[in-house]
Amino acid sequence: MGKKLFLAMFLVLVGCKGVSQEEPKNKEKEKVYKVTKTDEEWRAELTEMEYYVLRKAATESPFTSELLENKEKGTYVCAGCATPLFRSEHKYRSGTGWPSFDREIEGNVAYDVDYKIGYKRTEEHCATCGGHLGHVFNDGPRRTTGERHCINGAALDFIPDSK
Repeated sequence: MGKKLFLAMFLVLVGCKGVSQEEPKNKEKEKVYKVTKTDEEWRAELTEMEYYVLRKAATESPFTSELLENKEKGTYVCAGCATPLFRSEHKYRSGTGWPSFDREIEGNVAYDVDYKIGYKRTEEHCATCGGHLGHVFNDGPRRTTGERHCINGAALDFIPDSK
């Protein structure tokens, strides 16, 4: 009886390892971006908050970004590489505490899926340097795109049209 119990326990323990714990057989190579720098170079060029948001996919606290209430006309660019990402005419007040846009500048924002908080979200990052920007949701203005690009202000710089 003891051997059968031992064998049953052994099979249960070995069987607990699911395929989700294994490396994919055809693991894709890490994406290479047009602007690529070492971690040390990013740390030297970015502020501490920009580094943690853009390079470590952190989220700034809501209602802390200087860009949240910005109403000037211009372009929001990546704080890491200056790629134009969003236009001011597509910015709107979502009430979430982060700058929100109903659309991106096509081709300059890339998308991925993340499950970091336990459910599927669409992550946005700069298509040029791979910097984390925020997430896009389908609860934006229905009269335009229906999208809410919820973006960390620390990931952005603003270039006024007057310049």
